[in-house]
Amino acid sequence: MTTVCRGERRWDTRRVLDVVVAGGGLVLGAPLLAALAAAVRWESGGPALFRQERLGRDREPFVLLKYRTMHPGCDDRAHRALIAAELRGEDTSSGGSWKIDGDARVTRVGAWLRRTSLDELPQLVNVLRGEMTLVGPRPCLAWEAELFPAEYASRFAVRPGLTGLWQVRGRSTLGTLDMLRLDREYVRGRRLDRDLAILLATVPALLRRDGAR
Repeated sequence: MTTVCRGERRWDTRRVLDVVVAGGGLVLGAPLLAALAAAVRWESGGPALFRQERLGRDREPFVLLKYRTMHPGCDDRAHRALIAAELRGEDTSSGGSWKIDGDARVTRVGAWLRRTSLDELPQLVNVLRGEMTLVGPRPCLAWEAELFPAEYASRFAVRPGLTGLWQVRGRSTLGTLDMLRLDREYVRGRRLDRDLAILLATVPALLRRDGAR
């Protein structure tokens, strides 16, 4: 009988896939990653990367990496109010999107990065570290988790993902409660073959920019 000590990671097929894809993506995509970082810094100054504490599996905090898409020094009061209103059951959608309409905090380069989802590429580092996986629920903020209804607690039973059901079924055209329902659906039916199907579906969804905003 093999005993796995606390802190050790079990190297299953999913983890091997994470390391191979994330590592390969970082190496092959290095020129693009550098160019995107330069574009962010050129337009608005400040750091190219945005670092923010999120919750992973079992609500363990980790620092998520993204390209910065907003002007430096912006606060998140509008975002907090939006999420709280959604979880109270209010319809906060605008123009078919559940994101903040005409968000002045977002830079021109940042808006393009969001539409193409290229702002998420630095999370390949999070995947390589084992803090995230390729497919899973989106990593949320601690204050968001406090607002989530208890019936969706199972979303924290797995590592958060770079992509998932939310990304291939509508992204910002879906509200927070819709996202949580998809998270629960994913966890209940989680299988490697389903993960591969979601990864394959992510590519055309990104090219079509489905729900991107």
